[in-house]
Amino acid sequence: MADDVNDVLSSLLPGGKGVWIPMDHGLSSYPLEGLNDIDSTVDDCISAGADAIVLQKGVLSHQLSRTKWENFVMHVSASTIHGGENADRKVIVGTAKEAHKRGASALSCQINLGDSREYEMIESVGALTASALKYTFPVLGMVYPRGPNLVLSNTDATKGAAHAARVAWELGCHVAKVPWTGDSESFAEVCSAVPIPVLIAGGPSGKPFIQTLEIVESAMSSGASGVCMGRQVFGSTNRIARIRALRAIVHEGASTDQAATFLE
Repeated sequence: MADDVNDVLSSLLPGGKGVWIPMDHGLSSYPLEGLNDIDSTVDDCISAGADAIVLQKGVLSHQLSRTKWENFVMHVSASTIHGGENADRKVIVGTAKEAHKRGASALSCQINLGDSREYEMIESVGALTASALKYTFPVLGMVYPRGPNLVLSNTDATKGAAHAARVAWELGCHVAKVPWTGDSESFAEVCSAVPIPVLIAGGPSGKPFIQTLEIVESAMSSGASGVCMGRQVFGSTNRIARIRALRAIVHEGASTDQAATFLE
C-alpha cells in the first residue's frame, strides 16, 4: 500500500521535489484575476512544467476531460468569504471514492489551527486520510496556524508552522503545506519536525516576485520539498515565466539570480 502511494507521489513530486499550483480559490472568493479564463491558466501551468494542479472537484472533472493531464489533485475542503464567523471553518465536500471516480491523482484538504471549529476540521481530515487508504491516494494537508484561538509558545520560532506540519503528518497526510516562517533557521525546524515532504505556501501577492524567489531558495536550503503557490502564479500575467523560475530553484537548485532570468 505504501509503495503504491509513493509511486503516485513520485509523479507529483519527481525526485522528491515539486512545484504545485493550487487553484481552488474560486470557491472561496470570486472573481479572481487569473481564474476568469481558467482553461488558459491551466494550459499555461501545464506547458510551463507545473508538477501538480490543485482544484475543486467540479473544475477538476472539466479540466481532466479537456486536457487528459494526469496530475490533478482534488481539494475537498471548502468555505466562502460570506460565512461570517465561520468563514475560516473548512468543511469536507468530497470523498476519496469520488476522487477516484473523477480521475484525480491525489487529495487535498485544509485545517486552520486556532479556529473555533478547529476540532471539526481535524476530525474530517482524519476521516479523509482513513478513506484514502483504500484508493492509495496521497493526501496533501494544507495546515495554517491563523485562528483567533492560536496558542504560540514564546520559544516557537516557527510561529506555529512546525506544529502545522506535525498535524498534517500525524493525521496521515503524505505532504504538508505550511506558511513560510520568515527565515531559513526556523523553517529548518519545520522540515525536521516531520518525515514527509513540506511545501511552502505563496502568501500574499502584493510583493515583488523576486522576493518570493528568495524565500523559495531559502526554504529549499532549509529542507523544503518545493512550493504550493497559487495567487502569485495564476494571478500573474507572466505565470509561465514564474513557474519556470520556481522550477529552476526547486528542481535544478538554481539561485534566485539565476532563476530571475526567466522573468526578464
